[in-house]
Amino acid sequence: MSNLCVTNRVRRPNGHCTRCPISSQSPGDSKVVEDFRRRLKYFFMNPCEKYRARGRKPWKLMLQILKIAIITFQLVSFGLSNEMMVTFKEENLMVFKHLFLKEYKDQRVDRYAVYTKTDVYDHIYYVIDRFINLQNLTVGNHAYEKIEGEYTPLTLCQEFFRKGSISPGNDTFDIDPHVDKECISVYPLEPLEDKTLSRDINFSLDFKRLLSVNIYLTLKAINLQTVRHHELPDCYAFSIIIMFDNRANSGRIKINLENNVGINECKDWNVASTSGKNNHLLLFDSFVILACFTSLILCTRSVYKGSQLQFHYTAFFHTYFGKTVSWSERMEFVNGWYILIIVSDTLTIAGSALKIGIQTKDLTNYDVCSILLGTSTMLVWVGVIRYLGFFKKYNILILALRAAFPNVIRFSCCAGLIYLGYCFCGWIVLGPYHEKFRTLDKVTECLFSLINGDDLYSTFQKMREKRYMVWLFSRLYLYSFLSLFIYMVLSLFIALITDTYETIKQHQKDRVLVSQLKAFVAECRDQPDSGKYKIDKEPTCCCYCFG
Repeated sequence: MSNLCVTNRVRRPNGHCTRCPISSQSPGDSKVVEDFRRRLKYFFMNPCEKYRARGRKPWKLMLQILKIAIITFQLVSFGLSNEMMVTFKEENLMVFKHLFLKEYKDQRVDRYAVYTKTDVYDHIYYVIDRFINLQNLTVGNHAYEKIEGEYTPLTLCQEFFRKGSISPGNDTFDIDPHVDKECISVYPLEPLEDKTLSRDINFSLDFKRLLSVNIYLTLKAINLQTVRHHELPDCYAFSIIIMFDNRANSGRIKINLENNVGINECKDWNVASTSGKNNHLLLFDSFVILACFTSLILCTRSVYKGSQLQFHYTAFFHTYFGKTVSWSERMEFVNGWYILIIVSDTLTIAGSALKIGIQTKDLTNYDVCSILLGTSTMLVWVGVIRYLGFFKKYNILILALRAAFPNVIRFSCCAGLIYLGYCFCGWIVLGPYHEKFRTLDKVTECLFSLINGDDLYSTFQKMREKRYMVWLFSRLYLYSFLSLFIYMVLSLFIALITDTYETIKQHQKDRVLVSQLKAFVAECRDQPDSGKYKIDKEPTCCCYCFG
């Protein structure tokens, strides 16, 4: 039998490829075509069929099932620890608001404000007095921060225009817009008597030039609730900022308290039966990293082999049949599920490494770790759909989503342009009169909620008492938006998915082959357990040779 080389090469007995003349090709050699067709069919088999065909155990499948279990357990373990940390932070934030904000009640922060000069001084003094007497007030384990044996002071800063002469009655003003900042420090355990703060700490405010007053203080605490779960307790440093915002110069000074949390390693601790549990968690996280790294290597290898087979298939059809292979057929060799697993493994490895750093108290990036582990676990569970796709009744969903995806992207781009137009229009026209349109991000959230039927009546209701022209415009704006997106855009979007689903379903019923690749592979009638796949060997050289 003559040799056929896609790249005009033949295989020598030593395993190397060398060039062969085109005249030596035999277009009528059916065995070459059948061998290549059989190889393609084996490539597109599921793991169970590959096991029946060549007896190779589905290691990747078993590893992915193992990953689902260990990654889920890791996420639950981290989630419980993260939940305790978040609860501790939120409860401390509420404690600080009740401790340092005068007459504070549980309410929206932006409504907490003062309106007179006396109230401003009273609230500032109230914060300082509470800070000085903290140890006698709090029921928690809060304490002052110490640096090199000295307490960290409370810092009181004001920002104001360098120069300002304002006379609203005469409609005149003279302002130097350069902002100056002055700060004073108040150390704990030093009582003050003058409530105006004018003598004891030499602090006064010029409200005509005042922009803001910020109070900075740092407190320490230990989260002991983790001890009940046999974990090492965390030592927290709460950097508290109390802001008196007068930038609007409207006569209303808004007061807000923010709490930035730093988690540090406790210097001296002793908790019975804790170190062993922590070591087990570190070993488990290391095992997760090892499993994901192995999966990453196997899936990367499979993607590489698929790209190589795609190159051989393209060269085969070009040389043997004189046909070109479309880009969509080439993408059939790129297994999107493997790409999904590679991304998931990468995120899991990075998140597990961060989790180990958090458990050893070397790192405190809880948010980054949560995003990495949460996203990776989501992708792992989405990947379960791949294994359901081995069953024909479930596979139709995957085929429909994959077929509809390009059209959905194009449709979404067109609808997104209209959506952005409505967002900008609503923001600039209705923003001054409706709180849901006050900022651009609120507009996008409001319109998206309206599309899904949320809060329709209240959005209309809040515009009833506005100016007639604005009221009329709001009606035209909302009616046109809802009519366009609910009755047209959303209906067309659903119809697009439904049409693709029905098309795929009909193709499966009629056994319609939508590509020459599938038609070429379907001509191979050999079953996985026929034994013919065991004698096929993949080429070991850089090119694909037949012979």
